[in-house]
Amino acid sequence: MQHEPIIRLICFVGVLVFLATWEVIAPRRPLSVNKGLRWCSNLGLTAVNTLAVRLAFALGAVGIALVADERGWGLFHNVALPGWLAIVLSVLALDLVIYLQHVMFHAVPLFWRLHMVHHADLDFDVTTGLRFHTIEILLSMGIKAAAIVLLGPPPVAVLIFEVLLNATSMFNHSNIRMPAGVDRVLRLFVVTPDMHRVHHSVIARETNSNFGFNLPWWDYLLGTYRSQPSQGHERMEIGLRQFRERYVDWLPWMLLLPFVGRRGEYPINRDEPEQ
Repeated sequence: MQHEPIIRLICFVGVLVFLATWEVIAPRRPLSVNKGLRWCSNLGLTAVNTLAVRLAFALGAVGIALVADERGWGLFHNVALPGWLAIVLSVLALDLVIYLQHVMFHAVPLFWRLHMVHHADLDFDVTTGLRFHTIEILLSMGIKAAAIVLLGPPPVAVLIFEVLLNATSMFNHSNIRMPAGVDRVLRLFVVTPDMHRVHHSVIARETNSNFGFNLPWWDYLLGTYRSQPSQGHERMEIGLRQFRERYVDWLPWMLLLPFVGRRGEYPINRDEPEQ
């Protein structure tokens, strides 16, 4: 596990380059905003978040799993399971945690303010999958750490999950074109770009659907699945209604957004519409 940061970096760069190339060769939709500005801001925010997590959680998710493993913490240390089954169940359980966390960030208005940074992107491409406010990333890491301590997953399962989550987040946000038949089959097993793009619609009922990042099954089972956007993928509007100006893609504005921006009509449990 001493090579975990290198493994994650190689996977991250490889997936990013592969999907970015695919977006150029076969884009799903034309982009509407200056790509250079968006990419600099989205990747710049990713760098800030990576540094913040390393400072706040020096061990990282895999390191926390190693500590839990050494001390026998968590459910899987008290249940006799074959190693391979413990890995599979751990990945499934962690993915469910992330799904529920995502729903929570849409349901609680205070958390939604943080999550708006992700949804305010005026375009939808591979870097959108990396665009999250720093405080949201730190809260997410805290939730993940608590889940690891409670579950006691094998450290290798946590590494697999971390790599998968990062890769599938970039994949399902990518602006790539796939045959409709391939998408129909693929979304039985993984969240596809066409499935997740619905979640980035400006229409609130569509924004509050398709919460899965990796596995699509939680949306199917828990009633949050929506097959297609009402306006179609080519015509649908991406982003949030209250943020249509181009400055939403400036990094300083992204960092300030939760404190100065209107939350709009999107939180599931909003108390009343904002004026």
